[in-house]
Amino acid sequence: MLSLIDTHAHLDSDQFDGIRATILENTEAAGIQQMISIGCSWGSSQKCLYLANRYEQVFAAVGIHPNYTSDAEENHWDRIVAMASHPKTVALGETGLDRYWDFCPIDLQRDYFDRHIRLSQETGLPFVVHMRDCEQDIVEMLTDASQRGPLRGVMHSFTGDAQLAQTCLDLGMYISFAGMVTFKKNDALREVAAGIPLDRILVETDCPYLSPHPLRSKRPNQPAYMIHTAQCIADARQMALAELAQKTIENTYRLFNRMQQL
Repeated sequence: MLSLIDTHAHLDSDQFDGIRATILENTEAAGIQQMISIGCSWGSSQKCLYLANRYEQVFAAVGIHPNYTSDAEENHWDRIVAMASHPKTVALGETGLDRYWDFCPIDLQRDYFDRHIRLSQETGLPFVVHMRDCEQDIVEMLTDASQRGPLRGVMHSFTGDAQLAQTCLDLGMYISFAGMVTFKKNDALREVAAGIPLDRILVETDCPYLSPHPLRSKRPNQPAYMIHTAQCIADARQMALAELAQKTIENTYRLFNRMQQL
């Protein structure tokens, strides 16, 4: 049976409340063997850890999303630092920068992005990068951080071009693709996915958002739908789905090395 790992799912979302058990049953039936539930605030991160404790196949990332930084109090970061030591915490984030929305000052976002990167370099936990309308800002901060030491992280739900992807790869980052790579008009993004080194590519859902084609009308998106994203990338790379799936699993365990294989 085909196996995959969803490296970025917001399983704590209230869109899953009341149906979460069914969602996880669907996930198992689809061959999604493990998932990383991604935190966006200290409360969200706490819920992700709760789910990770409750379900063997679920792991957690803890952090403060750039669009939630204005709501964060200083002791919230202290709580993130404490949660980072939990054995089922496998990553920090999601973090990063977002210039699309304007309700969180960019300097505040930079501060929290820097905190996540520094904590990653201190603990060895990888960090998960959100990037929207701020490619140059992200590259500058990653480049500066790389002067302190190696970077362990992933550019999540990547939508940039080949040049940006190569810059991130050169900095040591992994590249992850979500449902947008399946959209009919995204030929250029599929070309980027086809060119990512096979040992640096990951797949995700970013659920409950971004349902892949042909399920874009299905809400909420869920880990079981990731098979369509993986198949799309495999087709773009002209390789068998089973081979791509195995490579992405190997990459997941290499990057998120606190995860345990079921």
